[in-house]
Amino acid sequence: MDFRLNEEQLEFQQTCRRFAREVIRPIAAKYDREEGVPWEAIKAAREWGLHGLDHIQRMGQDPDGIYSCIYAEELHWGCAGIALAIQGSSLAAAGIASSGTPEQIGRWVPECFGEGDEIKLGAYAVTEAGAGSDVRSLRTTAKQDGDEWILNGTKVFITNGGIADVTVVVATVDPDLGHRGQASFIVPKDTPGLSMGKKESKLGIRASQTAEVVLEDCRLPMEYLLGGYEKLQKKLERARSGQSTGRSSGALATFELTRPLVGASALGIAQAAYEWTLEYLEDKSEDGVPLLEQQRIQQTLADVATEIEAARLLVWRAAWMGRNGIPMTGGQGSMSKLKAGDTAMWATTTLMDLVGPYAQTTDCPLEKFFRDAKIYQLFEGTAQVQRLVISRMQRAEYQRRIEEATKVLEQAPGNAPGEPVAA
Repeated sequence: MDFRLNEEQLEFQQTCRRFAREVIRPIAAKYDREEGVPWEAIKAAREWGLHGLDHIQRMGQDPDGIYSCIYAEELHWGCAGIALAIQGSSLAAAGIASSGTPEQIGRWVPECFGEGDEIKLGAYAVTEAGAGSDVRSLRTTAKQDGDEWILNGTKVFITNGGIADVTVVVATVDPDLGHRGQASFIVPKDTPGLSMGKKESKLGIRASQTAEVVLEDCRLPMEYLLGGYEKLQKKLERARSGQSTGRSSGALATFELTRPLVGASALGIAQAAYEWTLEYLEDKSEDGVPLLEQQRIQQTLADVATEIEAARLLVWRAAWMGRNGIPMTGGQGSMSKLKAGDTAMWATTTLMDLVGPYAQTTDCPLEKFFRDAKIYQLFEGTAQVQRLVISRMQRAEYQRRIEEATKVLEQAPGNAPGEPVAA
């Protein structure tokens, strides 16, 4: 077990930090204020090799899953909103990769990013009013009409909503089957019936477009069903007969892959707030005593640093497990997102208390870090939902361990099958 980053990972980390410092931070305040799409930053990321198909392939070939965590953390260190604008298409690509056929993946993943100098965007549309963390309650419907599907519904709080070249929509095919009766569809830009609803003005991550996606009798060819018609019919038949489908819904499967990256993103904000506070307090004093030499300040900064490091280890572990196909039966993915999101919110709040009244002003970077941090307790499953997931998975994991231990004891010499086992 080696916790050190290798030379290539360290070099990549330095490149991402330099991009965040030289490209993202100088324009962060402008886009936070104007709430516009930071096209210049997205194009610059492509030029730096930090956006597009080549970048995605590099992330996908990383055997440890750590490159993606480094990338997310360092870009969010620069600005969470701009980082999300650069990274936002990855969720749509992950949705296509988790549900699509090889042919669909080859065709549509490039459409989420564009090739060469062309910049394209992808969006992943799951959330609905009253059906955020609970994907089983989705009301957007997909009805078959001959060789076509007709989609109706409204998705809310969608990253890149209304401006994406490709939108992956999760819709209900059979309402009686809950999440087992859902499917994912490719909806290209300019498809009749697809439109943008309300664009949200948000507390934080303001440089990232968030809007409603409206589907009104939106007709799609059969081949735009991710995974294909035959695979969907087999899935529905198993669900109707009461058989297990063997996996979670497509939406939940996609979130399982991306949850550690959300945690890494939150850590970027926490790390930025921590580093800025250290620099700010460096030449400050109280009653002639430097603040950084005062025990109460040192205690608080030590707690912040420790929480960030602890959360980072959870994030990296979950990313490694996901990349290497290790089942997260104890809720490790949810743990990483929960801990990192809570740490970012707690750290920015705690550091604001250290800095004092200046921290509430828009001139102070902590004010923006604080606003950006909150979303990481909300999207891709709220902190409360993560706790429910972890609790249920831990309980199930404990029961499995008890059953396995009981079987081992039953098979031990002197114990007959079916007889009580001595503790």
